[in-house]
Amino acid sequence: MKRIGYLALCFIMCSAFFSPMVAAAKEKSNRPEGMNFAPHARSAILMEADTGTILYEKNPDEKLPPASITKVMTLLLIMEAIERGEIKLTDKVRTSERAASMGGSQIFLQPGEEMTVEDMIKGIAIASGNDASVAMAEHLAGTEEAFVNRMNQRARELGMNNTHFVNSNGLPATDHYTTARDIAIMSRELLKHDLITKYTGTYQDYLRKDTANPFWLVNTNRLVRFYEGVDGLKTGYTAEAKYCLTATAKRNNMRIIAVVMGEPDVKTRNSEISTMFNYAFSHYQVKPMYRKGETVRNIAVDKGSQPTVNVVTPQAVSLLMKRGESIEDYTQEVVVEPSVAAPVRKDQVVGHIFIRTRDGKEVNRIDLYPEQSVERAGIWEILKRTTKEVLMHNG
Repeated sequence: MKRIGYLALCFIMCSAFFSPMVAAAKEKSNRPEGMNFAPHARSAILMEADTGTILYEKNPDEKLPPASITKVMTLLLIMEAIERGEIKLTDKVRTSERAASMGGSQIFLQPGEEMTVEDMIKGIAIASGNDASVAMAEHLAGTEEAFVNRMNQRARELGMNNTHFVNSNGLPATDHYTTARDIAIMSRELLKHDLITKYTGTYQDYLRKDTANPFWLVNTNRLVRFYEGVDGLKTGYTAEAKYCLTATAKRNNMRIIAVVMGEPDVKTRNSEISTMFNYAFSHYQVKPMYRKGETVRNIAVDKGSQPTVNVVTPQAVSLLMKRGESIEDYTQEVVVEPSVAAPVRKDQVVGHIFIRTRDGKEVNRIDLYPEQSVERAGIWEILKRTTKEVLMHNG
């Protein structure tokens, strides 16, 4: 019987060792052995934002109600719509009766009231306004239901495999859930929009400032004021979800994301997030390598409306190192396709940057994209180029 038990244990250990998922997780993680930075949380995760490396985790894939952390996805879709030029910060948003009826945290929008997109963002990011979230959802998609479909689609695109949204604000609802890992993923994506921390990092502000009824905003994330480097991101609370927080802090070029779910109170939530931040900043450092949007290479575009296109980084690229390590302990390799055929999409991956340790272990892989879309050239343009190339060759 002891032998059978021993063999079973060996089988389990070997299966875990050779599982691709486990191996991939180990390559992307640096988990401190025996450390529990969030003992009171139901789940938690600590991520370095540039590389996505997980520094600590606790039940990271447990499906839990996220409360107002839901608004991270709402804000992400808003910021992406701004970037695509679909809306502007100065656009007016009209409040429907349904949006105005939302309970919980709110900025007390009235039916028919108009407010700019920027003020709506402030209401969501600083005061966690449920009414502002629904107003923006309806403005972008026509109905909140249509907007929620976009939220779930974007979650799938980001690989948030354990998330399902039912509304845009996180008010209690059946089948509305996510995980600490998925929250970190969408928080990281939101932080790629530099503008967002202008709002999430604001401790206090006013809405309707020049009216007879100004509304004072105070950030629900008190760490913005009390922890050095914190400039976001989103709190959450319901009786079911307890106290939740996805927080981000930046020091010395290193941005950290820390998530806790199911904390018993605000004090414990903030304390355990702070402990996670303290660990990350005292044990790790980053070396910036590329700026966001920096040109890495230039590649030919076959039959394109322009002959070449720049290949750029989608976000800042950094090397994460433990303190005491040197950049000389790592290598980088840029691999780009020699040419691409038109049409070329701006979201088309055309290369990678590989960062490895000296012994060849890959620690990060960054996708590279065209700086702009390139349409296919017209027939006359192609003929003109071909003729020119023939003449140059014959010459």
